Amino acid sequence: MITVDLSGPQGNAFALMGIAKQLAEVKGLDGNAIIEEMATGNYEHLLSVFEKYFQKDVLLENGS
Repeated sequence: MITVDLSGPQGNAFALMGIAKQLAEVKGLDGNAIIEEMATGNYEHLLSVFEKYFQKDVLLENGS
């Protein structure tokens, strides 16, 4: 399992989309579609979509 500190550099939207793209490729998912879905709302929406697809692979933490 990967841990991402949302208060650090990995927690910005572009970094999370990059992580999603890489994980989608590994899992055989359509990374472009996931990125598009992530980008259709605010940051909270982006996190929600990220967790929808990758909650078993990534632990999102707030703070160190």
